[in-house]
Amino acid sequence: MIEDAPQEGTTTRFRVDVAYQGTDFAGWSRQPGQRTVQGVLEAAISTSFGDLIGRPALVVAGRTDAGVHAVGQVVHLDLSPDAMHRLARQRGGRTDPAGALARRANGVLGPYSDVAITRATIAPPGFDARFGALWRRYEYRVADVVAGRNPLQRAHTAWLPTSLDIDAMNEAASMLLGLHDFGSYCKPREGATTIRTLLDFSWRRDEDRVLRADVRADAFCHSMVRALVGATVAVGGGRISVADVVSLRDGVSRDDAYAVMPARGLTFMEVAYPPDEQLADRAALTRSRRSLPGGLDGE
Repeated sequence: MIEDAPQEGTTTRFRVDVAYQGTDFAGWSRQPGQRTVQGVLEAAISTSFGDLIGRPALVVAGRTDAGVHAVGQVVHLDLSPDAMHRLARQRGGRTDPAGALARRANGVLGPYSDVAITRATIAPPGFDARFGALWRRYEYRVADVVAGRNPLQRAHTAWLPTSLDIDAMNEAASMLLGLHDFGSYCKPREGATTIRTLLDFSWRRDEDRVLRADVRADAFCHSMVRALVGATVAVGGGRISVADVVSLRDGVSRDDAYAVMPARGLTFMEVAYPPDEQLADRAALTRSRRSLPGGLDGE
């Protein structure tokens, strides 16, 4: 469902940057009876206003799956004039409603919460966290036998009992770049397109010898990053070839030649937006291209 834009003068839109450890969440999206990032954040914001605003509707840049983490997630929400009045606080002669919003919600969440607002600002005209995005970037971490196992990193690193060939993995990753139908690397959702532009996909070993994948695209379909990582890991482990990865790419339907990697290794890193004066045009363009349900899903 596409949210209607607020009428001018009736609401104020905020951009809210969020980080979370996804281990104990059933994904981003609110679900009955489940603990989700959206549900926890919306409840914290509502409580911070004394339930003045009811449950706020957060619109997210990329919906993440159960167990997926984030350090650079972005959402927007619209607040009424009454809510803005409640936020207004004089500090050195200036009001800081965005800072007050973040402080109030983080106070409800608590000092050791697994989700936090890292920054809040009043959004420029035309800003839409979901439809205004130019691209999203994820990172995936894999520790093979070369890196070894660090228990302190277990919550956001996948462990594999084998040695992986990073050169072969990078060769395979390079073959997936560009505009394609990634149906064979997505979990299908009814009515959702699987056509995406993969802008960057590469592997490196960090200072701890952990393998890190950097994956950037205009948008991602459901489980796409973990599937792409799984296919290149299969190449690095010698189970399939680079040619197989290309055949899978062009096959559209998912194959069992590779395993989708676990959610724990995946982190939503950042999302990019155009200059302020181009925000409204970007959102309108994206809506016209991908108005099908789920068309801009994250991982």
